[in-house]
Amino acid sequence: MRVAVIATLPPHVDHRRAIIEHPRVDALRFNTISPLAVSRAETLQRLQRECAGKKLWIDLKGRQLRITKFAYLPHAYVSLSHRIAVDLPCDIHFRDGVSRVVEIVGGDKLILNRRPLRVVGEGEPVNIVHPSLRIEGVLTDGDREYIEAAVALGLHDYMLSFAEDAGDLAAVRAGDPAAVIVAKIESRRGLAFCSRAGVRLMAARDDLYVHLAETPKEYVPALAEIARIDPSAIVASRILESLEHASVPSAQDIADVELMLRLGYRTFMLSDTLCFHEESFRAAMAVLEALA
Repeated sequence: MRVAVIATLPPHVDHRRAIIEHPRVDALRFNTISPLAVSRAETLQRLQRECAGKKLWIDLKGRQLRITKFAYLPHAYVSLSHRIAVDLPCDIHFRDGVSRVVEIVGGDKLILNRRPLRVVGEGEPVNIVHPSLRIEGVLTDGDREYIEAAVALGLHDYMLSFAEDAGDLAAVRAGDPAAVIVAKIESRRGLAFCSRAGVRLMAARDDLYVHLAETPKEYVPALAEIARIDPSAIVASRILESLEHASVPSAQDIADVELMLRLGYRTFMLSDTLCFHEESFRAAMAVLEALA
C-alpha cells in the first residue's frame, strides 16, 4: 500500500534539508503561524528554493481562533485573532484546559472568570464550541499577505483552517484565482460542508476532536465520513504523538495509524512538533513506512 506523507517544514530548524530530501516525503507544509526573522515574501521565496520542486502547501489560518494577547492577571483576559459574537457565558478551550468567558469587549477581548492552568502565549489556538458562535471575517491580514507573496512567486497551493462554507474558499480565490485549496475540516459546520466543498479535504483531528468531545461516539464515524466523501483526503494532527517524547511509539499510536489506514486514508501529514526535532521526524517516517 502506498502512503503519501506531507511533512511540516519549520522555517528555522537545522534539519530542514533532511525533511525535504527524505525519499518518503511527498510534499511540505509551511504553517503560517511560525515566527519569522524576515518578511513573509522572503520566507516563502527561501522555502520555495529549498523545496527544490517538491510541492509546498501554505497553511492559512482562516477562521481559526488564535491568541494575540494574554494578560495573566487576577481577572485574566485573552485577545483573539478575530472578532466574535457568542452567547455568554461560554467555555473556551485551551490546548490543555478549559476556562469560562463571561464578557467580550470590542468583539475580540475575552474576559475570563478563571485563568488557564498555565500562561498561554501569542499564536496558540483556542476553541469555542458553543453553537451560537459567529466569527467575523475569514482571512487574517497575515493570510492575505501570504497569498499575495505566494502569487508573486507562482505558488498556488493552500490549506485553509476551519473551512466551513463556500465563502471561505472564495476568500482565498479572491486573492489567488488559481488557488488549489485543501479544506481543513475542524468543526461541526465543517463536517456539514464536506459534501459540498468540491475540493480536497483534510481531517484536522486536533480541533475536530475538541468540537466533538462531548459526543465522543461521533468522532470515528466523522473521520470515516470525510474519507468516504474524499478518498484522497489527508489525515493530520495527533499522529504518532508519543514519538515527540520517546524513541518508540506507543501501542495506542500504532493502533491509531492502523485505524486511519483501514478508514481509507492514504495521505498523512506530520505536525509542527513532530517535525521540529530530527529524531522524532525520522522515527515517525520509519513507523509509517513499516506500517504501510
